[in-house]
Amino acid sequence: MSKLVTIFGGSGFVGRYIARRMAKEGWRVRVAVRRPNEALFVKPYGTPGQVEPLACNIRDDASVRAMLHGADAVVNCVGILNRSGKNTFDSVQAEGAGRIARIAAEEGVGQLVQISAIGADAGSDSDYARTKAEGEAVVLAAFPGAVILRPSIIFGTEDRFFNRFAAMTRMGPILPVVGADTRFQPVYVDDVAQAAAMGALGRAAPGIYELGGPEVDSFRSLMRRMLTVIQRRRAVVNVPFFIARIMAFGFDMLQAVTLGLIENKMITRDQVKNLARDNVVATGAKGFADLGITPTAMEAVLPEYLWRYRSSGQFAAIKDSAKNLKKA
Repeated sequence: MSKLVTIFGGSGFVGRYIARRMAKEGWRVRVAVRRPNEALFVKPYGTPGQVEPLACNIRDDASVRAMLHGADAVVNCVGILNRSGKNTFDSVQAEGAGRIARIAAEEGVGQLVQISAIGADAGSDSDYARTKAEGEAVVLAAFPGAVILRPSIIFGTEDRFFNRFAAMTRMGPILPVVGADTRFQPVYVDDVAQAAAMGALGRAAPGIYELGGPEVDSFRSLMRRMLTVIQRRRAVVNVPFFIARIMAFGFDMLQAVTLGLIENKMITRDQVKNLARDNVVATGAKGFADLGITPTAMEAVLPEYLWRYRSSGQFAAIKDSAKNLKKA
């Protein structure tokens, strides 16, 4: 019988790519998610019955144990950018990660991969960064042989980074950003998935790997690169941090007073804190080179999915060709 991997959050942005890779390796893939009916799109990643989405609550021991029973490997991709109801940073990124690692060890799972993030820091004033670090610590305490991946900002077809700001360019001539000088090292989602698959397959040595793409750029420069791809002219305007904190406070309070009915999808106070810090691979950290992976450049991927934000959409290339013919 083929081996089984359980991927918590396997229908999410990163998880779906890991699920696809593990299915191609011939493994059975158990996709543990909160709403399996919304994850049915993962089923065609393999042969009938090979990839199955199942309901799971990582805040519950019995639910997690059911997902890990009989598994040979586990990958935890679950993370949040904003708390929602009982899904707080502590319950999901720290306690949830620890629960998965502890039960994986009890169930005799062979390999564990934890998706963390560059900037994970137990002493951070950001709940996101703090709980990412706490999650790493409890995972390693329960499962010392774990592979922990810390990616920088991740880009790809379904990302919430370039897609979000490209969509914002349709709203006016100004593109506001918080932390315009903050540096990022964007990494392609399938490169992260390849690293995770190596860990699940036992082809990566235990430890922490920081994953960044081949280019380091400021937030402002990344937006200008995106604007070039979508062929739009917009003024990239930096929003000072003190103003961003005021705005974020207002959005957070709106979510709080409406008891979550109006979710803060703009910017949170915690996100403002993270945007004040560079998000790049640390000097001396293990990374893609140690895994034998050559990271993909942004220029090779961005045009493949950002074309739809061009004013002429899929016909932009045809219009450009027509202009060249007229000049000739």
